[in-house]
Amino acid sequence: MAGLEHQSTNEPQGFAQRLERAWYRKGDWLAFVMLPLSTLFWLLSAFNRLLFSLKIKKAYRAPVPVLVVGNISVGGNGKTPMTLFLAELLKQQGKRVGIISRGYGAEPPYTPFMVDGQCDTKTGGDEPVLLAQRTGCPVVIGGDRRASIEKLMSEHQIDVIISDDGLQHYALGRDIELCIVDAERRFGNGLLMPAGPLREGQWRLNTVDLVIYNGEAGPHDAAYRLQPSGMFSVADDTGIEPPFTSGVAVSAIGNPQRFERSLTQLGVELTEKRHFRDHHQYQAEDLPTHSAVYMTEKDAVKCRAIAHGQCYYLRVDAKANQVLEQQLQSLLKRKGVI
Repeated sequence: MAGLEHQSTNEPQGFAQRLERAWYRKGDWLAFVMLPLSTLFWLLSAFNRLLFSLKIKKAYRAPVPVLVVGNISVGGNGKTPMTLFLAELLKQQGKRVGIISRGYGAEPPYTPFMVDGQCDTKTGGDEPVLLAQRTGCPVVIGGDRRASIEKLMSEHQIDVIISDDGLQHYALGRDIELCIVDAERRFGNGLLMPAGPLREGQWRLNTVDLVIYNGEAGPHDAAYRLQPSGMFSVADDTGIEPPFTSGVAVSAIGNPQRFERSLTQLGVELTEKRHFRDHHQYQAEDLPTHSAVYMTEKDAVKCRAIAHGQCYYLRVDAKANQVLEQQLQSLLKRKGVI
C-alpha cells in the first residue's frame, strides 16, 4: 500500500527488545547465551510447583468457582478479549462475575484496589480499566490474589471469579484453567525465559482444561478470531463510519502486526507505524497531529486526556469457532459453573 515504505518504529532499542526478537528467530546467538539462566529459571519454577504438589505450600481456595485465563508465554496472546468474552457468556447465564488481575504497570495507592470504568490507567492499569469499562463487572488488582478475592467478596455478591492471567500463580486454587495461545507466534524458539518466551514448558498444555488459539487454528482446535466491531473516537467514543482516512497506526501491544492488518483490511492506508512497548504510558508527543491516528481499544483507554480530534480506536471482539463454543459450554457445565 502507498506510504508503507516510509513506516517508522518508535521502539527503544534496548537489551529487552533485542532479546525478545531473539525469541522468534531460529538459531539466534543471544538465546544460546541465555540458556544457563533458563536452566536456573526452570529449577526455581519446578521447585515451586513441587512445594505445592507436596502440600508444603497450600493454595487458597475461594468460596466460589475461579476461572484462570492465562498463557505459558510472555507478551500479548489475547487474554483480555477472551476474558471479555467469558465474562459476557457467564453474565448471559445469570452469573454475577468478578474479575481479578495483577494490574501490571498500575500504580494504585494501595492493594488490593478496586478498579472501575472511570479510573485512570496510571492508577488502575490499561487492561483492568478496559475490563471494567467493557464488562461492567467489579475488577480488583493486586499481587495477592487471595486478598483481591476477599475484597471482591466483601464488597459485591459474586458467583464466579475470572482471574486475568495467573496460570503460574499456584498459590491461587482454580476450578478451570484456560490457556491462550497466539496461533501466529506460537511458542517462538520453544525455550524457557530468558532464552525464550516461555514461562512454562509446552508440557503445561496437557494439564490445563482447555487450550484456546487466538487466530488461525486447525479444524479440531478451540479457537477465536479478533473481529472488528467498530471504529470510535478516542476523545468521546463516537462511532465513525467508513471510508476511513489514511493515517498513522500507533500501538503498545504484544503483536501489533495483527492490529495493523485489521486496519488495512478495513481500507485504512497506513502512512506510518509507531510501536511502543506493551503497557507504554503515552505522552502527547507520541500521537502525531499532522494526520489521523489509529490505535487499539487498550491503547485508547490510556490516551483519552491527550487525544486530538483525529484519534480513533478499533474495537475488536473475540469471535469463537464452533469447537470453542461447544467445548467451553461443556466444560462450564461439567465443572458446575453454569
